[in-house]
Amino acid sequence: MILHKGETLFRQGETGPLYHLKSGMLKINRVHADGTLTLVNVIVPGETIPHHSLLSPNPYYGTAVALVTCEVEVLSAADWYRELEENHEKCREIALQLQGKLRMMQQRIDQLSEVSPAERLRKLQLWFQSFVPVASLSEVLTQDEIGQFIGLRRETVNRLLRAQSGARK
Repeated sequence: MILHKGETLFRQGETGPLYHLKSGMLKINRVHADGTLTLVNVIVPGETIPHHSLLSPNPYYGTAVALVTCEVEVLSAADWYRELEENHEKCREIALQLQGKLRMMQQRIDQLSEVSPAERLRKLQLWFQSFVPVASLSEVLTQDEIGQFIGLRRETVNRLLRAQSGARK
C-alpha cells in the first residue's frame, strides 16, 4: 500500500492489522483527554507497528500519519498472532526489532541531554537525514512537533531555524 504525505494509516483507539513500514517515515500523534496533540514517535523503514501490539492485540495508542510518501505492508493480526504461537523464532525477531527501537530511543535521549538547544536541533536534523533526504526539517514536522521531539519550546525552534537559514545565506 502507498501512503502519501499527510495521509493517515490508522487512528488512535481503533483496532486492526499490524503494519510493516518498507519505505518513508510516519509520525505517531496522541490526542490527550484535554485535546492536546503530542508527537510521541517517529517510525522509520523496517519497523513493524504498533509496537505495543507485537505480542498481543491492543487498540492503537496514537494516530499514524505519513511524513513523506510511504510504502506500507499490511499484516493480518490473526495471521501474525497465529504465527507467533506456531513459530517461536518469530518472537526472537520481534525482540530484535524492539531492541533496535530501544537503541533509537537511547539516541533520542542523547539528543535531549545536549545542553545546547542548537546542538539538539542539529542532531535531530542529522538523524532525519539518515532516513529521509529533506532540505529542511520543517518540510516534515511542524515547529511544535520538532520542539516536542527535542524538548524545546516552539519559539526556540523558530529562532534556531531562522538562525540556521540566515547562516546559509
